[in-house]
Amino acid sequence: MKTVGVVGLENMGRGMALSAKRGGYRVLGFDAAPGIAEELQVKGVEARASIVEIAKDADVLILSLPTSAIVEEVVLGTGSVAQSGKPGLIVVDTTTAAPNSTKKVAVALSECKIGFVDGPVSGGPKGAATATMTMVLGGSETDVAAVEPILAVISAKRVHVGPVGAGHVTRIINNMLTGVHLPAASEAVRAAQANGVDPEKLVEALNGGSGPNSATLTNYPTWIFNGQFDSGFTMKLMRKDVRLAMALLNSVNASAPIAKESGRLWAVSEASIGDAGNFNRIVQFIEQK
Repeated sequence: MKTVGVVGLENMGRGMALSAKRGGYRVLGFDAAPGIAEELQVKGVEARASIVEIAKDADVLILSLPTSAIVEEVVLGTGSVAQSGKPGLIVVDTTTAAPNSTKKVAVALSECKIGFVDGPVSGGPKGAATATMTMVLGGSETDVAAVEPILAVISAKRVHVGPVGAGHVTRIINNMLTGVHLPAASEAVRAAQANGVDPEKLVEALNGGSGPNSATLTNYPTWIFNGQFDSGFTMKLMRKDVRLAMALLNSVNASAPIAKESGRLWAVSEASIGDAGNFNRIVQFIEQK
């Protein structure tokens, strides 16, 4: 497998395309927004004008898209991957997507002799650009082994968690925990500050004790204490991920009161923190009773 296609060249897709190019692969790029693929040509990424043009030439096709609905349109719609991809192509979907949609897409592609791996990623745009992401993979042993050399040059760690759909289940649960950690950490910071403790010293102490989590280890030191709120991940995307988590819990009638309350807070915060805001701004949300 020598030719990698990347569909979706915003924050994450751009980084993955450039990492694959540095890794020695021929890289093709497509984005629905005019001009984005063309911008990367100076860095060696060959722009393609349509899904058909990129799918027919790629050996592995990486999707970096916002939602399951868009994935389904790209893979199964008119002028789609299913219609133009060659037998033996393997699609790797890095989107945080609904597992049921993922399984539907995989079944349809298998009928075209096209493989599918769900491989959602953690690490943000910086991780994509520096090939330091973590990927959780769902798919057959054969398909995962076939794409491993390519994934190894765009990520630092990969965990094969099960069959198709398992990667997206794992990613949704990961983001569910992030959705719990941020509001909970913000409550801890406000409580400490109200009692005269320096928030930065609090977080330093928590990270050396039994209370660290992703919010204290990464979000507060990197994007919150400095007031930058520039992680590259929006409230809109996080709310989408939280909704996926709530749907996942409800689909199995799970008892998850803490996660569900967090889900409610992310939803009602939209009135004061719009979708365009950085997702770390949830720490500024205080519900008015």
